[in-house]
Amino acid sequence: MAVYTKFDQKDFENILSNYSIGNLSSFHGIKEGIENTNYFLKVNNTKYILTIYEKRVKEQDLPFFSNLMLKLNDAKFKCPVPILNNDNQAISKYKEKKLMITSFLEGKAKEILTPNNCGEIGREVAKLHEITKFYKISRENDLSIGSWRKIFNSVKEKCSSIHVDLPNLIEENLSDVEKKWPEKLPKGIIHADLFQDNIFFTRDNFSGIIDFYFSCNDYYAFEIAICFNALCFDGVKDNLSFNVTKAKKFIDGYTSVRKLTTQERDSIKILSQGASLRFLLTRVFDAINTVEGAMVKVKDPIEYLKRLEFHKNSKSFEDYYF
Repeated sequence: MAVYTKFDQKDFENILSNYSIGNLSSFHGIKEGIENTNYFLKVNNTKYILTIYEKRVKEQDLPFFSNLMLKLNDAKFKCPVPILNNDNQAISKYKEKKLMITSFLEGKAKEILTPNNCGEIGREVAKLHEITKFYKISRENDLSIGSWRKIFNSVKEKCSSIHVDLPNLIEENLSDVEKKWPEKLPKGIIHADLFQDNIFFTRDNFSGIIDFYFSCNDYYAFEIAICFNALCFDGVKDNLSFNVTKAKKFIDGYTSVRKLTTQERDSIKILSQGASLRFLLTRVFDAINTVEGAMVKVKDPIEYLKRLEFHKNSKSFEDYYF
């Protein structure tokens, strides 16, 4: 979430004229995140989120995102639900921008997750994978391993300004991952961006998942690797350590719903190394290509160096969970 497109009260009133949810009471921009413009709206004292899709989001992907959230809502999965406009469409257009209004998910992200929180998240991730496995919608992962070399080439000349050894570290890990990436693992729809700020709790109880705008078809185990990187490291960025207890609880929760294959288990190390590299690369790209004048909180790439170090030095899945 972020604010690149600046709209005023009249703009929101014009947008809401194409919906039957009431009159605007208040609004404000949300600066967290990096991908799209997001506003909090209060309409007739009901809370909503308005997302304006920016250039990095392909217009042809928008029906996938809205259909996925609508289907998940029908399946009682806890996530925001798109609000249909007066043309019975989830996606609207205003001033040449595509946008969507969704329900507001109550709760908030936790700064520090407990092992039990991680277990609950693991169960919900597996539920997501099980619920969607028969959906006849799909979207290719634009940020899969096939894209990482191109991203690296685009930042190679400038990324040493972030860290002097960054070009060499990225090249070393990227070459390693490209050689060892697994083939033919079980795959389906994954969220692909399950960081703490996208997972909400109410009084320490899971209340839902937001921000499905990286969702795509990829390995289920790659989702687990993303979660290990996003949820299972503790400490300050220069001295992060992997919390095996959190990872074990996550896996216990996940496998209580969906069992892992032997190949998935054995691929956890390289998938985790790849997931760490993926987020390092996109954070480096965003740090170098910050949009001037945008209200956006750019995430620090450096915290991924310790993650990469752990993954590169790990031997097998036993270093992640027992």
